[in-house]
Amino acid sequence: MDIDFVFGEKYLNVKKMDYRLLKHKVTEVKTIELIGQLDWQCGVVKQLFKGYDKLIILGKPMSVSTWVVLLLGRMMGKEIYFWTHGWYGKEGKFKTLVKKVYFGLANGTMTYGNYARNLMIKEGLKAEKITTIHNSLMYDEQINIRETLISSSLYQDHFGNSNPVIIFVGRLTPIKKLNQILEAQAICMARGFDFNVVFVGDGTERERLEDMADNLILKDRVWFYGPSYDEKELSGLIYNADLCVAPGNIGLTAIHAMAYGCPCLSHNDFPYQMPEFEAIQEGKTGAFFERDNISSLADNIHKWLTDHQQEREQIRQNCFKEIDEQWNPHIQVEIIKKAIGV
Repeated sequence: MDIDFVFGEKYLNVKKMDYRLLKHKVTEVKTIELIGQLDWQCGVVKQLFKGYDKLIILGKPMSVSTWVVLLLGRMMGKEIYFWTHGWYGKEGKFKTLVKKVYFGLANGTMTYGNYARNLMIKEGLKAEKITTIHNSLMYDEQINIRETLISSSLYQDHFGNSNPVIIFVGRLTPIKKLNQILEAQAICMARGFDFNVVFVGDGTERERLEDMADNLILKDRVWFYGPSYDEKELSGLIYNADLCVAPGNIGLTAIHAMAYGCPCLSHNDFPYQMPEFEAIQEGKTGAFFERDNISSLADNIHKWLTDHQQEREQIRQNCFKEIDEQWNPHIQVEIIKKAIGV
């Protein structure tokens, strides 16, 4: 597609992509924090004067520059589209009013999930102007790796047992509420149900989680694998696990796990979830527990690992199907083309 790109100059310490992979022009812009949650993206407004007839921009009402692009762009006869989370379901009256005006002025909106799209339609926004685009990772590389994967004794060798394995892949940070996994594990062990836990990643919570595992006498059943950025290595860890558990919002962890056939368990309070929770189909690609209820988490871990252990291969195929049909960039490209009329 004949598209130029405008990216933020940085996000935390995340490594940038190689811009040489893109065929067209790339511009970096700096984001300036204003008052409260308001910000301004320098260099975004000037894109209106560069001959583009369609602009797909950040759908963030707290970004003042997007309002200017939206209002000025529409007056100039440009087509303005948002790519956004859209709606969460926890908006108050004022934020609801602002969002209805904001999204109502655009030519179209692409949301990451059907949940947000349905909420927007319920608020009176036009259904034909809202398209679900979902999200994706490095799908082609993951497919190539997936075809080489086989079950291995990786976890049996490490733990010295054949218990089911729960995995979490990502940064070990407070927002992920990973302590809940260990608390649920302790409850299950007290009930006589044993499983292993693997944390793949690093972060500010690692030391606290290690101390917690020690105090709960779980040390022999918890593996702090550490960070890995090798997709082949990660694929084997995920493929051989039985369940990915994310007690906080699950986000792209769900897409990563399911790409390698691992079902997911996360909380059911959707206004506080990330859009990727929609990849979880109850009983097919995972399950939900009651948010911040450790007993519910323990019950659902126990239930999943007990009820679905004999159909592990079918669950794996369900996960593959979900990613192949909904959460990959090839499908997203077609959705974008249709949404913006090219």
